[in-house]
Amino acid sequence: MQKKKTLKPEPALDALRSLFLASQTTDTSDGCGDLRLGAQLAGAFVGTNISELWESARRAPAGPVKVIDMFSGCGGMSAGFRVANAVGPIFDLCGAVDIDVMANRTYAMNHGLTPLCEDLGKLARSPELLKKFAKDTGFLDGAANVLIGCAPCQGFSSHRNHRGAEDPRNSLFVDFAKVAVQLSPDAVLVENVPELLTDRYWPYVAAARELLESAGYYVHVNVHNMAEFGVPQERFRALMVAMKRPFDPPSGFLNGDAYVTVRDAIGHLPHIEPGKVHPADPMHFSAGHKQSTIDTIRRVPKDGGNRPADAGPDCLRRIAEQSGKAAFEDVYGRLAWSKPAITITAYARNPASGRFVHPEQDRGLTVREAASLQGFPNTYEVSGGLDDRFRQIGNAVPPTFSAYLALHLLGEMLATAMPGQLFDRGIMEPVGPSFSRLIPSLKARAKLNPNHAFAH
Repeated sequence: MQKKKTLKPEPALDALRSLFLASQTTDTSDGCGDLRLGAQLAGAFVGTNISELWESARRAPAGPVKVIDMFSGCGGMSAGFRVANAVGPIFDLCGAVDIDVMANRTYAMNHGLTPLCEDLGKLARSPELLKKFAKDTGFLDGAANVLIGCAPCQGFSSHRNHRGAEDPRNSLFVDFAKVAVQLSPDAVLVENVPELLTDRYWPYVAAARELLESAGYYVHVNVHNMAEFGVPQERFRALMVAMKRPFDPPSGFLNGDAYVTVRDAIGHLPHIEPGKVHPADPMHFSAGHKQSTIDTIRRVPKDGGNRPADAGPDCLRRIAEQSGKAAFEDVYGRLAWSKPAITITAYARNPASGRFVHPEQDRGLTVREAASLQGFPNTYEVSGGLDDRFRQIGNAVPPTFSAYLALHLLGEMLATAMPGQLFDRGIMEPVGPSFSRLIPSLKARAKLNPNHAFAH
């Protein structure tokens, strides 16, 4: 099996130990550059070793930095913050909010905390209810506090945008900013699909940014390929970071030649037949495909192959004949061992939804494989039926990504604030009518600029 691509643990752990020593002093003005770099190295190490650190992190005591996760879902972003505690008490996941009952069960099962089942819009419009929630969680009593979240992306996604700006979920992004202003945390972190930054939805970004900046926050907005942060998939997401002082924004630490691959993530998992559950792991099972689906998959070349033009449903062949070229080439396609996966979505259970077929085995992805490709620890459990599990996993923030962000934020909170005139606000205007057209240039940038975070 190919060796996993990670940073060497010794330098990363040394940097993390230095970080904790610095955090015990009141004066962090000396060596703040080393402090920032130490936090970034630690975040990279923790995120890319999340499975090895997860169980000890779950048993670790809570730290002084209080964290509330809005739109907590199945706990992906929270898992990144929690795993930092494997090497010392840093974060205290004191509260979570989500309206999804099944996702709340998953969150409670893994984090030992039951989220408040409530609509964030209601919290944003009810200062009394929000104040009670903050008081009950002890959020405002921390030495520092961080508000994290990911508003439901379906209203913004290019895959589900037929309602466009009329979708009421779109306003949840602004509601998140309203909640942040009322709670006044030290740091705010919100992730969403990159379509949020297009012409059509930019007004929501501008409104949220204005709310935060008017409340005294420095706000940075950018798009990141999570493969640059050690997630084994090409997943582009918008990230808004806000703090009450100028800060160094996060950036990736891997280039295209060093991305974590499909083999790194799932190559160790045992063979399993379609629809069968592996006896050692109840999450290692795929959909029970129809014979016609299996017949199509068997014709797809192993290790990254595309569906032959004459294979698959008649509708695909008719589209190809009408257009004169191959149609929906990723449909029934296999993942490649030596590359990251494509974006894992809520529909990744279905080979007809994209390149979601195992590189060698004649089946779609298992629940465990999808979770591993999303950067979840290999013992993380997700509740519900097959569709419920894939939906929660596909909608989650990859914990590998959020682990890096967690420690990056910690470094910024401990280090001396950077000069305001050097602060980078990131993207300041919409990226155009569509985000997809920018993906090739973003991929090219990653190949030309290795070691983004640690180049200095």
